[in-house]
Amino acid sequence: MSYTVTVVFGGNREYDFALHDSEVTGMTKDQARGWLAKEFEELECTPTNPMGKVLVLDMVLNVAKYGGESRFEQATEWAKKFALVTAAALDRPAVRVDVAGFTVG
Repeated sequence: MSYTVTVVFGGNREYDFALHDSEVTGMTKDQARGWLAKEFEELECTPTNPMGKVLVLDMVLNVAKYGGESRFEQATEWAKKFALVTAAALDRPAVRVDVAGFTVG
């Protein structure tokens, strides 16, 4: 199975990352969540839940938002890692991270 993570910043600004099954299955959900949590802290993301509980989808959306479009546009190693951990954390063959709409589908 192959995986595709698309990160959207509105309009035609979409960035696709194709991943092989072996890349995604080589990372556990806990490792993926750990990377997202670390980036969430380092990027000083603001939790969307006023109770302070941060869900995986919140981490994915906020890390993409605070990480910035330029990382995805340039297809940096960081952006590729984001795609990998997102695919592993959500375990879906296709993920669409709509930063502008603040949704994951």
